[in-house]
Amino acid sequence: MGFAFSKLRLLRPAAFVAKAIFVALAADALLLAFILLRRAYRKRYFAQRDARVFYYRQRWDALLSEEVPYKTWRKKPFDRGIIETIALDALEAAGPQEAAKLLKFLRSSGLIEKRIFEAREFRGWRRMSALVALGRTRAPEGIAALAEGLRDRDLEIRLAALRGLGRTACPQAAQEILAWVGETGLSVPALPLQNALIQCSAERPQLLLPYVQHAKGPVREILGRVLGEVANASLAMDLMQFVGDDLDELRAAAARAMSHIQPGMAFDVLNELARDPIWFVRLRAIVSMGRLSNPRAVPALLRGLTDSNRLVRLRAAESLVQLRATIGLAGFKADMHRTATAVDDLEKIGLLSVFERVAALKDRYGLHAYLTALENANLRGKLEEEIQESRELSPEKKRSLQEVLQTGQPPLEPVVDEQVSVKTAPLT
Repeated sequence: MGFAFSKLRLLRPAAFVAKAIFVALAADALLLAFILLRRAYRKRYFAQRDARVFYYRQRWDALLSEEVPYKTWRKKPFDRGIIETIALDALEAAGPQEAAKLLKFLRSSGLIEKRIFEAREFRGWRRMSALVALGRTRAPEGIAALAEGLRDRDLEIRLAALRGLGRTACPQAAQEILAWVGETGLSVPALPLQNALIQCSAERPQLLLPYVQHAKGPVREILGRVLGEVANASLAMDLMQFVGDDLDELRAAAARAMSHIQPGMAFDVLNELARDPIWFVRLRAIVSMGRLSNPRAVPALLRGLTDSNRLVRLRAAESLVQLRATIGLAGFKADMHRTATAVDDLEKIGLLSVFERVAALKDRYGLHAYLTALENANLRGKLEEEIQESRELSPEKKRSLQEVLQTGQPPLEPVVDEQVSVKTAPLT
């Protein structure tokens, strides 16, 4: 008897293993059947969708011109989704006339109103889908619904609404975003908020000023960056208040706007900002100085060639090359103004005089930046010719400048006489 019971005990684990194998095989069979069924369903779905897309593509002009009645497809969710997708995709790449035609179709067919309703009434992923589609239409009437989406609890929905408002590129959308940020603070990542505000406030950057003045913390920093990107001539005087601001972005915005006001008022401010400890503030100041095209900027631009930041050096070099026609050597003869080639001669001497001062800096990085700017402006060959033909330079100076130009290495000896200085025209 003991032997028989021991045999039965040995069979119990084997029965359990057999059951486990059977369950595993059944589960695998069910999973395989589900995969095959899903593949068959998706294959049928995509084939049906492809057929309907082809059908409506062939009749697209008739759809837009309302020859195909809306009632034939509006009550069919499958067809309605296809038509909306085609219209939104076409809207992305359409020109002004075609975009107006597509927007009229979306309005008259009621697709925009349907998306506005869904954006307000639905929740979860359905609301997010409606907000994305509504933003792609760029329709002004959708701004209110998109603004309501900014106050949703879900971060993804808030981001969808924010990107949709940014797509409209409308000042009204900027007002909604600014009002929302003023109420809730920074509740989304900084970059999407910054991009949306840049797109929406580019047309009317004045909208940002009251919010920048009263904002604090990270919000003020973001608004300062946006203001620095969209600042224009209309904000030049208003931005003077931010020249000494503690926020780097606002000083950069002020530097950018200074290029749009009178040189007499802008030069001293830009000269100060060109010494700012923050590199992008110096960069904006150097760029604005170049746009003023005034010879008083030459010392600051030469100082910019020795800047620690590569972009500042390159911008300073480009500005110096652009200024070549407005400066000359102190030894420029007055009777040259009475000749027919006075302007050309002044331009030659101006280009040469700037190169002398760049070489006199003995800064290898600044010299490389200036030579790069010369090559980009296609003026290197012209400078070589002017050095060779100059009557003001001694043979030793010519040889030294030619060596600097060919090797890109600073000269070992000074190449500018102490008496020689840059002529600057009076500021007007």
